[in-house]
Amino acid sequence: MGSEPWRWPSPRRGATALVPAQASAAPGAPAAATEVTVSPVDLDGPAISTVKVTVRNTGSQRLRSLKVAFAGPTGWAVQPSVQSVDGSLATGGSADATFRIQVPERRPGFVIRTFTAIATYRGGDGRGTATGTRTERSGSPQANLAAAYNNVAVTDESATGPGDFDGEGNSFSAQKLAAVGLSRGAAVEALGARLTWPDVAAGTKDNVASAGQAVKLAGKGSKLVLLGSGVTSGATGTATVYYTDGTAGTGVFGFPNWSFDPADAHGATLVKSTGGRNRPDGYGNATVQYRVFAHAIPLDPARTVDFVVLPSNANIHVFDIAIAP
Repeated sequence: MGSEPWRWPSPRRGATALVPAQASAAPGAPAAATEVTVSPVDLDGPAISTVKVTVRNTGSQRLRSLKVAFAGPTGWAVQPSVQSVDGSLATGGSADATFRIQVPERRPGFVIRTFTAIATYRGGDGRGTATGTRTERSGSPQANLAAAYNNVAVTDESATGPGDFDGEGNSFSAQKLAAVGLSRGAAVEALGARLTWPDVAAGTKDNVASAGQAVKLAGKGSKLVLLGSGVTSGATGTATVYYTDGTAGTGVFGFPNWSFDPADAHGATLVKSTGGRNRPDGYGNATVQYRVFAHAIPLDPARTVDFVVLPSNANIHVFDIAIAP
């Protein structure tokens, strides 16, 4: 592409099309929400992909003055951004609106893209607006949380140099953690879940500084439990859980700062507390408590978890995740 500006191809005729109406709903039946669906999007860029949005009138009246707006991820150009559909739709009838979207070069790693279509109208179900979304994925989630480790939170008191839990070269003491039951690979019971303390040597990467990583996690249960700790008082964010049926849910959680916030800040639960920490110059701060917490977000117990996307907030440090019954 070089430095030349992107040029859209000439608009094609027939960008909107009315589809013959289906049978009308029975008189007196409650009006269902107008259906808006988005076709699959080709993410193999750089290219211009064609996307079809279909609006179906499920209401008891004719649907009129239909306009369809479409948008992709931030910064992705769409032409046109809004289309008007001539005519009206009987109950069961549908209309297609076609858009062209500029798809950039595919990014490495796992990426989720969300596309949104909004229909506005008169009549139909009487609600005046309806929204449809589609998510497209490229790449694969990390096989497990350990595959996403990117930070050293635990060091040996005789070799504190590799630690940098807080961005200032400080870390937990492996000896002090072991004294309270958090030795390498130890089982941790918290909020109804059975978690595992990282099974890696002190001074190596042992946790995830949260930055939107996607991590595989299979199973069913009532809640997702996260084991971790925070840096600063702003270690909060939203995790997204994707299920094997393609649906998703979200939950907000947070961890207190590892040393000075109230132990129940952000709704967290204290798991273990240790005296002192490792600094770049060795063990110190023996009178201060440095802590590990648990927090949970709800799951849909009827669905099977596929993977979890962590928040984009590196102040959140996660040692393990597990599903609780």
